[in-house]
Parts: sequence; C-alpha cells; structure tokens
Amino acid sequence: MKPTHKLLFVLCSIMVVVFIYYSSLKLHFTFWRHKTHVHKKPSVTLTVTNPKAVIITNAKVTTELDLDAASKGRPGDSEELEQQSTLDRKFSTTSAQQDNKLGGGACMRGHAATKIAAIFPKFTKPMPMFLDRNFRQYKEIRNYLPPFGVRSQEKIVDAILTATKKYDLSPELQSLSCTKCVIVGNGGILANKSLGLRIDAYDIVVRLNKAPVKGYTRDVGTKTTMRITYPEGAFNKTEQYEKNSLFVFSAFKPQDFKWLRQMIYGEKLRSTEGYWKSVPNSLPKKPSELRILNPYFFQESAFKLIGLPLNNGLMGKGNIPTLGTVAITMALHNCDEVDVAGFGYDLSTPQAPLHYYESVKMSAIKESWTHNISKEKEFLRKLVKADVITDLTKGI
Repeated sequence: MKPTHKLLFVLCSIMVVVFIYYSSLKLHFTFWRHKTHVHKKPSVTLTVTNPKAVIITNAKVTTELDLDAASKGRPGDSEELEQQSTLDRKFSTTSAQQDNKLGGGACMRGHAATKIAAIFPKFTKPMPMFLDRNFRQYKEIRNYLPPFGVRSQEKIVDAILTATKKYDLSPELQSLSCTKCVIVGNGGILANKSLGLRIDAYDIVVRLNKAPVKGYTRDVGTKTTMRITYPEGAFNKTEQYEKNSLFVFSAFKPQDFKWLRQMIYGEKLRSTEGYWKSVPNSLPKKPSELRILNPYFFQESAFKLIGLPLNNGLMGKGNIPTLGTVAITMALHNCDEVDVAGFGYDLSTPQAPLHYYESVKMSAIKESWTHNISKEKEFLRKLVKADVITDLTKGI
C-alpha cells in the first residue's frame, strides 16, 4: 500500500471514531435531558395549615406544566393537566365550603329581612337596636309599660341616655355594608360542640344574661359584641364582665330602669324590693358602654310573631318571650344574616342540662310562669324551616 493511501486510511478511521463518539455523547445528553425535564414530576411537600396556600401552590405547578406542554407539544400531557386541573377545582370548592362553615363566606345582604317578610308580610325592617334621645317619637312603645314599652319611665330613660351619650354600635360595625350576626343562647346543647372558632368569626356576637365565656371558649368562643341582660341576669362579680363589649340593658319591669339609673350615676341601691333574686350593687362599665334595648322587640316577638296573648299590654301568664327570642327579633331588624347557637328546650329529656355552664336540669323550665315554651319553639322552628335563621346546634 502506498504511503498516501495509508495516510488516508488512518485519517478516515480517526474521523469515523470521532463521529461515533460524538453521536453517542449527544444521544446520551438528549436522553438524559428529556428524562429529567419531562418524566420527573414536581415534588411538593404540603402541610395543610392554610388551604388557600395549597391552592396557590397547586395553581403555580399546573401553570408551569401547562406552559411546558404547550411549548413542547408532548402527547399525553393534556390529559394529565386536565386531571390536575380537576383536582385543583375540587380542592378549591372544598376550601370555599369550609370557609362558609366557619362564617367566612360571602355575606348575603338583606337575606334575613327578605326571608322573614315571605312568612310575615307585615314585617318592616327599619327599627333601631337601642333607644336614643328621640325615643318618644316611637309610637309603638309609648303606650306600653315595660317590658313592651317605656310608659311611665320616660324621665328615667332620658336621664340614662343623657349619661350614656352613645346609642349605636361601634363606628366599625356601623360602616359594614353587610352584617353577619350570631345569637348565642345558654342551652346545654352547646356543650362539646366545639363551635368557639365558628362563633368568633361573626361580625356581631350576642350573648345573654350571665352565661360565662371563660372556661367554655372551645364551645362558645371568646368574642362578645354585646351582652343583653336585666338586673337579675347581670353578673355579680366585676371580673366576669368582658372588656370592649356593650352592656345592653333590657327592662322587664319599671324598677329595672331605676336600677340602671342608680348604677350609671353611682348611687346606692335603695331597695331590692320587686326583684326575684339578688341584683348587682355596681356595674363595672362606663356609661358610653351601656345601651337600652328597644322594647319594641319584646312587643313584636310576643304579639306579632309568636302570637302570645296581649293581656292589655301587661306582663302576664305565658305572654313574655324569652330574652333569646327577643334578641333574635332584634337581629332580624338589624343584621343581614342571623344564625343562632345554644337554642332549644327538649322537654322530653328532663334530666338533660338546661344550661351549658351549670347543673340545673331541663325539668326546671316547666316551672316557668311567664314563658310559653311550646309556642316559642314553634315560632323558632318556622324561622329555621323558612331559612330565615340557621341553627348551628340544631336544637330548635
């Protein structure tokens, strides 16, 4: 073989070896790149403490996969993306439902008033929660004695309102375009329901009489916007009163207004005659934290809604609604959505606890002279059935 031929043979051999080596290297790199970029799934470790954060994370992963699939046009990825999108939508829906259950859903403006007007056509919403300096203009309460009105108590009411100087909710609550309220009853049915967080999620939380919060927060929550009570139902101990809450006074009888005036002006309680049990000697609340519940709500709930006997507008046997139902009536006039918890007397279980915080039994309610429990329960069931209110503890 000639030297030139040998040289050409060697060069050709070298070129072939270089070509094979380069081609195999490129093929391996392409395969490795494709494997790591396409087949390796995104690894996401989630601690579900915030469902909304999970949705955002999933949405981000889906978007990246979608963009990559669109640019590469790989078969089969669209099906995978569709499954991922379906899971995301399902998770998002579940999260929204959980938010609604916790009181965090969108507020339905005018819901309560619209629903109750459908079953009580004469219901008219405008009626203030509390008495103000113009209370004499409300003809509905001028001609009735307490608890249905203010007749014979005008001067005392005027003196009280002069001292309080405030007649509304806080400016923050007043500014809300839609308000969600919950009335927390004192029923034993509240025990072990773990509704505390849900109750605290409402804009306005209404509590009644001396039902305690401390020691029961898991079931009843911690938030108190207002506590509606009368002298015999008020706390006796200063430390039991919640800070940053309104003391909303409800008068059942004329001497109740006298008690409140003495509390506001720091006067000594002159007499306890006429009270059916002991009443506080002082009230650890500033005058600006006191309100007088509009007695119209007693009148309306008793005579127009429940259908109790008028008895010439005087307190009599079976014609006084419970304070819980009066509070619900107040809320129907002033809240867009109204829910309740801790309501319902099950008289078929006489040994069940009447209240969530004490050992008094259900049988004690049978001894009530002023309330008509059966008619009141019938009314509340009507509200639940018509979707006017939602019963969180399902005791009504």
